[in-house]
Amino acid sequence: MDYRHRFVDGSTIDWPLGKVVCIGRNYLDHIRELGNAVPEAPLLFIKPATAVVGLDAPLRLPAGLGECHHELELAVLIGARLSGADAAQARAAVAGYGLALDLTLRDVQAKLKAAGQPWERAKAFDGACPLSPFVPPTALADPEATEIELRINGERRQHGSTAQMMHPVFALIAHMSGVFTLLPGDVVLTGTPAGVGPLASGDALELRLAGRFTFTASVA
Repeated sequence: MDYRHRFVDGSTIDWPLGKVVCIGRNYLDHIRELGNAVPEAPLLFIKPATAVVGLDAPLRLPAGLGECHHELELAVLIGARLSGADAAQARAAVAGYGLALDLTLRDVQAKLKAAGQPWERAKAFDGACPLSPFVPPTALADPEATEIELRINGERRQHGSTAQMMHPVFALIAHMSGVFTLLPGDVVLTGTPAGVGPLASGDALELRLAGRFTFTASVA
């Protein structure tokens, strides 16, 4: 089934799926665990609409390309056109919050980084952005201090708070809008905390947002 934006109550969202604008290295603990340098400015990249899949169907990992790592992230659904916006305008344009997995072919990415090449082969392949349904903006008391958690086969693998971000949610969206115009139906991914690691066939995933909303998925 083709992906459609939905709210947690099952209702569909009319905006078409657009691009997914992402940031790399937005949590210091994740930067340290991979031994990366701290970027001087937000490190942005895009996943196309073809990368997005829902969590309801088993996740299919590319074969023969090495480890595919999970990176749990707060996802923000954009509901108004943003271009050169400020943080207040960015906040007003949010239509919902959810969780995403920024799936990453880690071995492929390492080779690309070593060669000074772009990451798209490792980050933008079909199915590289599993996305949960969205909760309304009012469902999160403070989006800039919200817990996110990923459990795999019952074991906590990633846990963090958006308060740990180097670039807070609304300032980040504002910055992105100065580089790429954001449109209704676009999604912003906000970075991942420490604990990334490989997925395996048969894994059962549980994604938790703000300790209140739980989404499940499995790996084919």
